[in-house]
Amino acid sequence: MINVSGLTQSYGNKEILNDISLSIEKNEVCALVGRNGAGKSTFINSLLGLIQISKGEILVNGKSRKKTKRWKNEIAYLPEKFMLYPALTGYENITFFAQAGTGKTDPVKIEQVLTSVGLWEDRNRAVKGYSKGMLQRLGLAITLYQDANILILDEPTSGIDPMGRKEILEVLQSLTDKTILLSSHHLDEIKKICTHVAFLENGKMKKYTVDDFLKTQDLGGAEK
Repeated sequence: MINVSGLTQSYGNKEILNDISLSIEKNEVCALVGRNGAGKSTFINSLLGLIQISKGEILVNGKSRKKTKRWKNEIAYLPEKFMLYPALTGYENITFFAQAGTGKTDPVKIEQVLTSVGLWEDRNRAVKGYSKGMLQRLGLAITLYQDANILILDEPTSGIDPMGRKEILEVLQSLTDKTILLSSHHLDEIKKICTHVAFLENGKMKKYTVDDFLKTQDLGGAEK
Protein backbone atom coordinates (compact mmCIF):
# COMPACT_ATOMS: atom_id res chain seq x y z
CA MET A 1 0.00 0.00 0.00
CA ILE A 2 2.70 2.50 1.07
CA ASN A 3 6.34 1.85 0.19
CA VAL A 4 9.02 4.34 1.12
CA SER A 5 12.61 3.74 0.06
CA GLY A 6 15.71 5.83 0.74
CA LEU A 7 13.73 8.91 1.81
CA THR A 8 16.07 11.72 2.86
CA GLN A 9 14.86 15.20 3.78
CA SER A 10 16.80 18.21 4.97
CA TYR A 11 16.10 21.78 6.01
CA GLY A 12 19.12 23.84 5.08
CA ASN A 13 22.13 22.01 6.43
CA LYS A 14 20.10 20.02 8.95
CA GLU A 15 19.18 16.51 7.92
CA ILE A 16 15.77 15.50 9.31
CA LEU A 17 15.19 12.12 7.66
CA ASN A 18 18.14 9.92 6.72
CA ASP A 19 17.68 7.15 4.16
CA ILE A 20 14.32 5.98 5.54
CA SER A 21 12.59 2.90 4.18
CA LEU A 22 9.17 1.71 5.32
CA SER A 23 6.45 -0.58 3.98
CA ILE A 24 2.88 -0.46 5.27
CA GLU A 25 0.79 -3.34 4.01
CA LYS A 26 -2.93 -3.54 3.33
CA ASN A 27 -5.13 -3.27 6.46
CA GLU A 28 -2.22 -2.58 8.79
CA VAL A 29 -2.68 0.07 11.47
CA CYS A 30 0.75 1.57 11.98
CA ALA A 31 1.60 4.10 14.69
CA LEU A 32 4.17 6.76 13.82
CA VAL A 33 6.13 7.38 17.02
CA GLY A 34 9.01 9.68 17.83
CA ARG A 35 10.14 12.38 20.20
CA ASN A 36 9.55 16.08 19.71
CA GLY A 37 11.44 17.20 16.62
CA ALA A 38 12.14 13.67 15.41
CA GLY A 39 10.67 14.43 12.00
CA LYS A 40 7.17 12.95 12.16
CA SER A 41 5.58 15.99 10.53
CA THR A 42 8.25 16.01 7.82
CA PHE A 43 7.59 12.34 7.13
CA ILE A 44 3.81 12.84 6.93
CA ASN A 45 4.17 15.92 4.73
CA SER A 46 6.45 13.95 2.43
CA LEU A 47 3.84 11.20 2.08
CA LEU A 48 1.13 13.76 1.35
CA GLY A 49 3.15 15.58 -1.28
CA LEU A 50 3.14 18.81 0.73
CA ILE A 51 6.91 19.07 0.52
CA GLN A 52 9.26 18.07 -2.26
CA ILE A 53 11.23 14.87 -1.86
CA SER A 54 14.95 15.61 -1.63
CA LYS A 55 16.03 12.02 -2.20
CA GLY A 56 14.33 8.64 -2.36
CA GLU A 57 10.96 7.40 -3.57
CA ILE A 58 7.45 7.02 -2.21
CA LEU A 59 5.01 4.59 -3.81
CA VAL A 60 1.32 4.53 -2.92
CA ASN A 61 -0.47 1.49 -4.34
CA GLY A 62 2.42 1.18 -6.75
CA LYS A 63 2.18 4.79 -7.96
CA SER A 64 5.17 7.07 -7.57
CA ARG A 65 4.62 10.29 -5.67
CA LYS A 66 7.06 12.01 -8.02
CA LYS A 67 5.48 10.89 -11.28
CA THR A 68 1.72 11.15 -10.75
CA LYS A 69 -0.82 12.93 -8.58
CA ARG A 70 -3.45 10.19 -9.01
CA TRP A 71 -2.29 8.48 -5.82
CA LYS A 72 -3.67 11.44 -3.85
CA ASN A 73 -7.18 10.11 -4.52
CA GLU A 74 -6.23 7.01 -2.53
CA ILE A 75 -5.11 8.82 0.65
CA ALA A 76 -7.30 10.75 3.08
CA TYR A 77 -5.66 12.95 5.69
CA LEU A 78 -6.98 14.10 9.07
CA PRO A 79 -4.79 16.87 10.53
CA GLU A 80 -4.54 17.35 14.27
CA LYS A 81 -6.62 20.52 14.02
CA PHE A 82 -9.36 20.17 11.42
CA MET A 83 -10.70 23.60 10.41
CA LEU A 84 -14.50 23.44 10.59
CA TYR A 85 -17.14 26.16 10.23
CA PRO A 86 -18.56 26.73 13.74
CA ALA A 87 -21.77 28.44 12.63
CA LEU A 88 -22.71 25.55 10.32
CA THR A 89 -24.25 22.30 11.48
CA GLY A 90 -22.39 19.01 11.36
CA TYR A 91 -24.38 18.03 8.28
CA GLU A 92 -23.67 21.35 6.57
CA ASN A 93 -19.95 21.05 7.30
CA ILE A 94 -19.63 17.60 5.77
CA THR A 95 -21.75 18.71 2.80
CA PHE A 96 -19.48 21.70 2.24
CA PHE A 97 -16.32 19.61 2.25
CA ALA A 98 -17.91 16.93 0.06
CA GLN A 99 -18.85 19.53 -2.55
CA ALA A 100 -15.39 21.11 -2.34
CA GLY A 101 -13.79 17.74 -3.03
CA THR A 102 -16.03 16.27 -5.74
CA GLY A 103 -18.51 18.98 -6.68
CA LYS A 104 -21.45 16.89 -5.50
CA THR A 105 -22.83 15.17 -2.42
CA ASP A 106 -24.29 11.77 -1.66
CA PRO A 107 -26.88 12.04 1.16
CA VAL A 108 -26.83 8.27 1.74
CA LYS A 109 -23.07 8.26 2.12
CA ILE A 110 -23.20 11.28 4.45
CA GLU A 111 -25.67 9.46 6.66
CA GLN A 112 -23.45 6.38 6.67
CA VAL A 113 -20.29 8.18 7.75
CA LEU A 114 -22.03 10.37 10.33
CA THR A 115 -23.65 7.26 11.77
CA SER A 116 -20.31 5.45 11.83
CA VAL A 117 -18.82 8.16 14.06
CA GLY A 118 -21.94 8.47 16.23
CA LEU A 119 -22.97 11.94 15.05
CA TRP A 120 -26.10 11.30 13.00
CA GLU A 121 -28.39 12.35 15.84
CA ASP A 122 -26.39 15.58 16.23
CA ARG A 123 -26.19 16.37 12.53
CA ASN A 124 -28.45 19.45 12.76
CA ARG A 125 -26.59 21.08 15.67
CA ALA A 126 -24.19 23.94 14.98
CA VAL A 127 -20.70 22.62 15.54
CA LYS A 128 -19.86 25.55 17.83
CA GLY A 129 -21.85 23.55 20.39
CA TYR A 130 -19.89 20.33 19.81
CA SER A 131 -17.40 19.00 22.33
CA LYS A 132 -13.79 18.62 21.19
CA GLY A 133 -14.33 14.88 20.83
CA MET A 134 -17.38 15.49 18.64
CA LEU A 135 -15.42 17.95 16.51
CA GLN A 136 -12.67 15.39 16.01
CA ARG A 137 -15.23 12.72 15.11
CA LEU A 138 -16.78 15.10 12.59
CA GLY A 139 -13.34 15.68 11.08
CA LEU A 140 -12.93 11.91 10.88
CA ALA A 141 -16.35 11.60 9.19
CA ILE A 142 -15.31 14.16 6.59
CA THR A 143 -12.09 12.20 6.05
CA LEU A 144 -14.00 8.91 5.72
CA TYR A 145 -16.39 10.46 3.20
CA GLN A 146 -13.50 10.55 0.73
CA ASP A 147 -13.65 6.73 0.76
CA ALA A 148 -9.87 6.44 0.42
CA ASN A 149 -8.37 3.07 1.29
CA ILE A 150 -5.43 4.70 3.11
CA LEU A 151 -5.89 7.04 6.07
CA ILE A 152 -3.19 9.25 7.55
CA LEU A 153 -4.22 10.62 10.93
CA ASP A 154 -2.17 13.20 12.82
CA GLU A 155 -2.72 12.83 16.59
CA PRO A 156 -6.43 11.96 16.19
CA THR A 157 -7.06 12.00 19.96
CA SER A 158 -4.89 14.97 20.93
CA GLY A 159 -6.40 17.12 23.66
CA ILE A 160 -9.57 15.04 23.93
CA ASP A 161 -10.99 13.90 27.27
CA PRO A 162 -10.96 10.16 28.10
CA MET A 163 -14.54 9.60 26.90
CA GLY A 164 -13.85 11.40 23.63
CA ARG A 165 -10.66 9.36 23.12
CA LYS A 166 -12.60 6.17 23.74
CA GLU A 167 -15.16 7.16 21.09
CA ILE A 168 -12.48 7.95 18.49
CA LEU A 169 -10.63 4.69 19.16
CA GLU A 170 -13.83 2.68 18.80
CA VAL A 171 -14.43 4.25 15.40
CA LEU A 172 -10.86 3.51 14.31
CA GLN A 173 -11.15 -0.10 15.49
CA SER A 174 -14.20 -0.51 13.26
CA LEU A 175 -12.28 0.48 10.11
CA THR A 176 -11.06 -3.02 9.36
CA ASP A 177 -10.99 -2.41 5.60
CA LYS A 178 -8.62 0.58 5.83
CA THR A 179 -4.85 0.91 5.97
CA ILE A 180 -3.99 3.48 8.62
CA LEU A 181 -0.89 5.44 9.59
CA LEU A 182 -1.47 7.50 12.73
CA SER A 183 0.86 9.74 14.63
CA SER A 184 0.49 9.08 18.36
CA HIS A 185 2.35 9.21 21.65
CA HIS A 186 -0.29 7.40 23.71
CA LEU A 187 0.97 3.94 24.62
CA ASP A 188 -2.49 2.66 25.57
CA GLU A 189 -3.84 3.88 22.25
CA ILE A 190 -1.12 2.10 20.32
CA LYS A 191 -1.66 -1.14 22.24
CA LYS A 192 -5.39 -1.01 21.63
CA ILE A 193 -5.69 -0.31 17.92
CA CYS A 194 -2.32 -0.68 16.19
CA THR A 195 -0.70 -3.68 14.55
CA HIS A 196 2.71 -2.07 13.99
CA VAL A 197 4.87 0.85 15.06
CA ALA A 198 7.16 2.97 12.88
CA PHE A 199 9.67 4.42 15.36
CA LEU A 200 11.53 7.53 14.22
CA GLU A 201 14.72 8.47 16.05
CA ASN A 202 17.82 10.42 15.04
CA GLY A 203 16.63 10.61 11.45
CA LYS A 204 16.27 6.83 11.17
CA MET A 205 13.13 4.71 11.17
CA LYS A 206 12.52 1.14 12.22
CA LYS A 207 9.28 -0.80 12.00
CA TYR A 208 8.14 -3.17 14.76
CA THR A 209 5.13 -5.21 15.62
CA VAL A 210 3.44 -3.61 18.62
CA ASP A 211 4.55 -6.45 20.90
CA ASP A 212 8.18 -6.17 19.80
CA PHE A 213 8.11 -2.41 20.19
CA LEU A 214 6.85 -2.68 23.74
CA LYS A 215 9.66 -5.12 24.54
CA THR A 216 12.47 -3.06 23.05
CA GLN A 217 11.49 0.59 23.49
CA ASP A 218 10.40 2.95 26.24
CA LEU A 219 7.65 5.28 25.06
CA GLY A 220 7.98 7.58 28.05
CA GLY A 221 8.71 11.09 26.82
CA ALA A 222 7.81 10.28 23.20
CA GLU A 223 5.85 13.35 22.23
CA LYS A 224 4.87 15.13 19.10
